[in-house]
Amino acid sequence: GAFTDYFVVCSGTNPRQIQAIADEVEQRLKKTGLYPTHVEGYKQADWVLLDYVDFVVHVFSEKARKYYDLERLWKSAKRREPGEITGAPKRKRIALANGRRKRA
Repeated sequence: GAFTDYFVVCSGTNPRQIQAIADEVEQRLKKTGLYPTHVEGYKQADWVLLDYVDFVVHVFSEKARKYYDLERLWKSAKRREPGEITGAPKRKRIALANGRRKRA
């Protein structure tokens, strides 16, 4: 099976905007009781990864997004717009504990 159900892929135009997008995603999801199990790349802000197990959020710089081209690597996956996804995440595997996280 797949290691996650969804990828959320977006990009920012500069490091501060990339961090701001990652911060906003994390803050909004915390309000629903969801916490990332792992955060990677925050300080460098070229590619920030927020792992919520059932879904992974990727916030890229425009250059990194073109270079890694996840859309091409996962071209067989069904592409969905945010408005198409309804209902709450499964929460079967998502870390809900209020644990500390380390920004890499």
